[in-house]
Amino acid sequence: AAAQEAPNPAFNAFACPKTLALCGERMPLENQDVFEMLDREFTVLVWDHGRVFMLLKRAARYFPFIEKALRDAGMPDDLKYLAVAESSLIPYARSSSGALGPWQFITETGQRKGLRKDQSVDERMALERSTEAAILYLTQLKAMFGSWSLAMAAYNCGENRVQKEITEQKVADYYRLNLPTETERYLYRIAAIKIIMENPRRYGYMLPEEHLYRPVKFDTVTVNISNPIHITDLAQAIGTDFKVIKELNPELLGYYLPTGQYTLKVPAGSGRNALATLAQLNQGAPVAAQPNNNPSGATSNPSRGVYVVQPGDTLTRISTITGVPVERLKALNGLPDSHLEVGQKLKLAP
Repeated sequence: AAAQEAPNPAFNAFACPKTLALCGERMPLENQDVFEMLDREFTVLVWDHGRVFMLLKRAARYFPFIEKALRDAGMPDDLKYLAVAESSLIPYARSSSGALGPWQFITETGQRKGLRKDQSVDERMALERSTEAAILYLTQLKAMFGSWSLAMAAYNCGENRVQKEITEQKVADYYRLNLPTETERYLYRIAAIKIIMENPRRYGYMLPEEHLYRPVKFDTVTVNISNPIHITDLAQAIGTDFKVIKELNPELLGYYLPTGQYTLKVPAGSGRNALATLAQLNQGAPVAAQPNNNPSGATSNPSRGVYVVQPGDTLTRISTITGVPVERLKALNGLPDSHLEVGQKLKLAP
């Protein structure tokens, strides 16, 4: 008889963890059905080599900002894996239902959470603004349902659907509820992403540092545009291309800068030149802020110690603009929660 061939070690199975917490909440993996749901998502993902390598590469670029935003808002770090499950960290990701951007907002939900969408701009694709909106939405969902598992389920299928199922089934536990198939798999997908991305080497993913995608360096300027300005005119004046400006600001939809006051990213080192150019192109309209040369891309906004809340503002966005941490803003202004009113004046210093 022919000698039996040794099994190919490349196909040895990886064991799914028997214990796991997601957003600080223990998953009941002693329940065989729950374990098998997680094992399914884990097994599918751990062998999807191309996707996992790309997730690890992109995470090196986008996680630093998302992690800081979650930390500043007092949110669980594990929520960054929700963004991975939603979009694979692709700013332009679009679902068949029209959800768009790194956090996959549909138009209606995005607008309810302060994201601008019109013919010239769609902030669902802006990492900073969509992250602020996602944090706001998840905070509200957690307050509504009392657990992160149900909050994440509601993020997937909507708070009305989750509330309906809780009422009908008289159970307020994600792992005991009968939910839409996609939603029933949703938390397990997020958990599988966490398992592998927290310890990729354990599962055979050896990625040298030089292969990771580093955060893009840029300056951020706050502008107030009242007249049509072609993006190419700005790009040529500061020594770059239309394509560069568009890729730094994926929320820009057309060939012209949108009107209004907002932040704009330009190549690192070109912030002051961009402000001068925009002032000239905008026929001398005042500019609201000076550029920030912070390589992390965080916006700074020199002020006189007071910030007036604008439509769509959140504490996280104001923190990004002013450089004052969220908890500091709350303490300075006696804010018990994240609720803000348009026109409200916030102290930025004692």
